[in-house]
Amino acid sequence: MRKTLLIAASAFVLGAGSMAYVGQAARGATEAKADTYHMLELFGDVLTEVDHQYVEPVDDKKLIQSAMEGMLTSLDPHSDYLTPEAYNDLQDQTRGEYGGLGLEIQNDEGAVKVISPIDGTPAARAGIKPGDIIIAVDGQNILGMNVSDAVKTMRGKPGEAVTLTIGREKTDPFEVKLVREVIKPPSVEARLEGDYGYLKLSTFNEKATDETLAAIDRLKAQDPKLKGLALDLRNNPGGLLDQAVDVASLFLNGGEVVSQRGRDPQDLERYDAKGHDVLNGLPVVVLINAGTASASEIVAGALQDRKRAAIVGVTSFGKGSVQTVIPLRGGMDGALKLTTARYYTPSGRSIQRTGIEPDLEVAQSRQEAQEIANRAFEFTEASFHNALDGGEGKAWRGAQHPAEEPPEGFDEKKGDFQLERALDVLKFGSVEATPKMAAPPATLAQVAGRYATPPASSPPAKP
Repeated sequence: MRKTLLIAASAFVLGAGSMAYVGQAARGATEAKADTYHMLELFGDVLTEVDHQYVEPVDDKKLIQSAMEGMLTSLDPHSDYLTPEAYNDLQDQTRGEYGGLGLEIQNDEGAVKVISPIDGTPAARAGIKPGDIIIAVDGQNILGMNVSDAVKTMRGKPGEAVTLTIGREKTDPFEVKLVREVIKPPSVEARLEGDYGYLKLSTFNEKATDETLAAIDRLKAQDPKLKGLALDLRNNPGGLLDQAVDVASLFLNGGEVVSQRGRDPQDLERYDAKGHDVLNGLPVVVLINAGTASASEIVAGALQDRKRAAIVGVTSFGKGSVQTVIPLRGGMDGALKLTTARYYTPSGRSIQRTGIEPDLEVAQSRQEAQEIANRAFEFTEASFHNALDGGEGKAWRGAQHPAEEPPEGFDEKKGDFQLERALDVLKFGSVEATPKMAAPPATLAQVAGRYATPPASSPPAKP
């Protein structure tokens, strides 16, 4: 059916004769099909008028590509048409090696927005943050540009400089100069933190599971009496589903990791853990934040539901949908990146738009705690205007103050407060047994919430 539809969809651009034939065939079909073919004829008419009357000559191929991109991106933020060049770039990225700046980006109503910088890359070193908007590249405005074209402007030869103009909440636009590199983001960074291991997984590319297992083996070799592990998935934008399942399998003895459900209720696929728990039951804590998305949320949700790990940090991004990449003519005509299912944690919950909520909510900085409390900064899946719902009627958690934040005197530039609290949970054996820090002072969001109606000084709400 998909192949037939693609042939029909491509036929209408060949000329008026093809359109007439399609229109005749449609008249014998159902009313729904007739409407579809009528719209295809209408598209052909629009294309013809643009081709003949636009103020400047146009490229029909680019127009049709843009139409396909618009059709797919109107469905949800993650569906898209990939040109052959963009499809090749995607393959390079999932293989774990490409040239560029090290950014995961998404188009949000015409704005090119950062989901997460990849650790150890020029973008991360320059301090680019999730939620930043890339306004221009080398002075060229990219607002309104699709993701594929935006990526092209930022990729180039290693060693070449590029200047990004960045828009950030409550900050005037500013420029950041970076130097392109061959991006070989190590999936894994690992070290000992006293009696415990620390393992940061930055992305779920094709090397993620092998590198994670090798890092765990190194930690156990360095300390045969290892007492537990902090698995850091902060700012991990996701990647390959099979790698997420395989990484989660390293900490589980069988059982479900994730399931995905398509449009048909019967279209249910379950993914179970393979192998055995390589830590033999040693305690695990998973660190998450708002940059923890997609495949990394699968791992965090599975370990949380299966009672294998405690979760520390702040609520994750909330991308609970599955995209299938469908090559067209073997990739010669590019590919579709199409949302085909929602995924669910082992307990059956969807995290689409809601994210994974931590067992111990800990802000990394006092500024982050204030932003979460007053909703001054909220870049999550729920912030996309056309994001899918989770299918369960759940909503993103409203403004609230995280349970913990760094105390006065804590050096936020040198220290990692969330990691310190994760290590505390490992030492005390559970979140419940870990001594809690004093509650932070009430914020504007909390104080306002105590009133049945807003205080007189509060500005009126605007629809």
